[in-house]
Parts: sequence; C-alpha cells; structure tokens
Amino acid sequence: MSCTTILVGKKASFDGSTIIARNDDSGAGQFTEKKLVVVEPDQQPKNYKSVISHVEIELPDQPMRYTAAPNAVEGEGVWAAFGVNEAGVGMTATETITSNARVLGADPLVVYDEKTQTPGGIGEEDLVTIVLPYIHTAREGVLRLGKLLEEYGTYEMNGIAFSDRDEIWWLETIGGHHWMAKRVPDDVYVAMPNQLGIDSFDLEDAYTDKKAHLCSSDLKEFIEQNHLDLSLKPVFDPRAAFGSHDDADHVYNTPRAWYIEKTLNPHTKKWEGRQADYTPESDDIPWCMVPEKKITIEDVKYLLSSTFQGTDYDPYKSYGDRSKSGMYRSIGVNRTSVLGLIHQRQDKEVLEWIAFAANNMNVMIPFYPHVDMVPDYLSNTTGKVSTDNFYWTSRLIAAMADASFKQSRNLIERYQNKVAAKAHEIIHKTDALLAQEEKEERKKEIRTQANQAIADMAKEAADESLSKVLFELSSIMKNAYARSDA
Repeated sequence: MSCTTILVGKKASFDGSTIIARNDDSGAGQFTEKKLVVVEPDQQPKNYKSVISHVEIELPDQPMRYTAAPNAVEGEGVWAAFGVNEAGVGMTATETITSNARVLGADPLVVYDEKTQTPGGIGEEDLVTIVLPYIHTAREGVLRLGKLLEEYGTYEMNGIAFSDRDEIWWLETIGGHHWMAKRVPDDVYVAMPNQLGIDSFDLEDAYTDKKAHLCSSDLKEFIEQNHLDLSLKPVFDPRAAFGSHDDADHVYNTPRAWYIEKTLNPHTKKWEGRQADYTPESDDIPWCMVPEKKITIEDVKYLLSSTFQGTDYDPYKSYGDRSKSGMYRSIGVNRTSVLGLIHQRQDKEVLEWIAFAANNMNVMIPFYPHVDMVPDYLSNTTGKVSTDNFYWTSRLIAAMADASFKQSRNLIERYQNKVAAKAHEIIHKTDALLAQEEKEERKKEIRTQANQAIADMAKEAADESLSKVLFELSSIMKNAYARSDA
C-alpha cells in the first residue's frame, strides 16, 4: 500500500507526547473500505494463517485487548493498519518502502509459491495482528517483529512504527529476512514517504549497548559479504546501502518528504530556487529534523492532508502558472482509506485519532482505546455505500467537494474547524472526569460514553456538511439556471 508516515518525538510535540501517524492509502485504481474495531483476547487467533502468503504462525498465549482498523470487506486478510493495545503501546503497519537489486539479490523476498504450495513470509496483512497484542513497550515491539522477520521472512519491504509514552521506534525491513530499527530522538520529527528512509545507523550501538539502534543478528556480516556499504564517510548510510534512488522516487516519494520538512522548517534550509539546499527531487532529504516550533495534532493532520498547497505543484491551484500543477504525487490523495494517529500523552490517557477517506476533505476525531466496544458509526462499514457510517459519509463528502472545489472549499474548512474544536472540548471534559475516578470499570464507562459523544458529534457535523456540499454541487450542474420556472 502507498502511504505516508509522520513521527514526532516528545520534545518536538506541543504537549510532551509521542505521536505516530500514518495515511493508509488504497492501491491504485481502488478504494479499500475501513472500520475501527476493538479485538478482545478471545477473538485473537491462536493459530494464525495469512491469506496472501499462506504462512502459519503459532501465537503466544494471553494476548491483550487492542484496537485495529481492518479492511471492512473480507477477502484479503485483516490489514489492521494501526492500533493501541491494553498496555498502551501503539503501532502503525505499514509504510511500504523500497530497496534495490543488490539487496534483493542477496536476501530475496519470501514469496508464496502457488505451484509448490510453499508459504511466503509475513507482510502488511499480518503485522499488527501477530505483534501488537503481545508487547508492553515500543522496544518490545521491535524485538518481537524482528524475531518474526528472521524466522519467517517477508514478501515485501515495509516500515513500521512503535510508540509508548517515552519512546518511538522505527523499523525498516531489508530484503527477505534482515531488518534495522532506530529510536526516534525526542527532539525531532520524521517524514516518511514510500521509500527506505533511515539515513544514518550506528552498527556499534546495535551490536553492544542497543540504546538507540537494533538490527537483525547478522546485519553487519550481511553488509560486508555483499559489499552494500557505499559510504565514503565513517557514518554508515543505510539509505544508500539498502534503499532506492529511482527516477520514479523523484515523482512519487521525495516530494512528500520535501513538503513536510519545508512546512515545519521553512527557515532552517532553503527549499526552493536555484540555490536550494533540497528540492522535491533531492535524494538526501533528511530522515528527521528538529522543527522550528512544537508540532500539534492539527499540524500532523494538515501535512497528511497536503496536496502541496502554496506551491506550483498543487493540483487544485487555480491561478498563475499551472504548468506544474499535479506534477508530483501529493501526500493527501483521493484513495486514502484511513488516517491513524496515536497520541501518547504524558499525564493523561493515550488517544487514537482517526479520519476516513481523502484527508483534504475530511475530519479527524479522537477515540479512547481502552474500551470494550466502538461506536457503530465507526465500526459498521461494509462494501455498501451508506451514510450510516463515518467511512462512506467521508468518502461522499470528499467526492462532491472535489467536484465543486471552488464553491465548497470554505464549507469544508468550517466543517474541519468545527469538528476539531468540539473534539478537543469533549476530550478536556472527559479527561477531567477520568482524573477524578479511581475505579477502572467506571473509567471504562466514561471513555465509552465520550467515544459515543464524539461519534454522535461527528455524524451530525458530517451529515450537515454532506447536505451543504451536495447543494453546492447541484448549483453548478450543467442544467442549472438562475431564473425560476414559476
């Protein structure tokens, strides 16, 4: 799946939280319906079998409850996308990334062989399901997934984020069985398009203290034996060794990292013009940067919704020179299925923010994950178009607002601001109630009531927005006339 990920360290965020967020985009030419669910321990399989690769894995006993955003239509497996478990650990899976022929020749991907019925490795379909219910820290998540990758292999290149209140770890797969993971420094953010991203890695730390770097047990030998280290400097550059630098990256991937960092660090570097430090097609855009100001939830949503507004590349640009409009693949695209943001607050409970469909036209709402059920409006998605759920209503609003963009733009902005403000208001009130309560059962009731209140608010606002956008679209139909027929 094509996606975009943003990670924010606790000293870079507005409230001292760790933030991991990811767009889950459908494959080209399709929409993948999504929903939000809670998976109870008795619903978790003991013997897991992948639909795509047919690999079978015996899972540990005593799984924890966790949230997930699986496919709403059965057929291709779970594809849980992201979630938070009972221990408060968050996970996003996955960011599809790229590699090169040298790596894939030395450690081929483990692909299901239909002729011999030989199982393949693990992949995006599986990762949340087989990892998240069994980990108690972000570091544990890296170690469990790393062990599974070494044992079963993978049939695709992926990047996976893990978070708890103290740490964010980012893991990237390398070929069929190898991997590396790096702890995101507290004072930075990370911008990740569909491209292997880590641009520096301390192998010495990974093999000794393991403070901020972890990797597969034989990664150093793998690099040496296959002559993968292309660095001319003492610092190992994994992006050069394991990643891709294709012409397609300059259209599809690097522009997204460029725009995120240009927005959060407008004065740190020169991003445009003849003397630019980095352009949309630069291969050396930093994996992480210290932002110029602390990053908010709204900043992350704005960036993951971006169509490169304010640049010549915005496909919605309606003035001046439009010759470069739509030149690069934007961050927010029509086939985004769901955005998941895990907000690990320091002195309050973790929140999971969620948005469905095209981000530039939708809204993002918070959800308390430590509950036993999800409001029907978020969980009842099917393959049938309906305004009874948040996914399809968001999809309808986006399609109509796009077709009437000039007329509907202000309506969408009001819709987004209204929902965001009301969501924060409900969270503030709920946090206060939770702080006064000691009994866990009562806390769960408070969370459940808050989630329902947020879902009800989102439904009312979405229905109102849909009605207004529909009117605007109808007003510009080809057979519209100003004079009444009366």
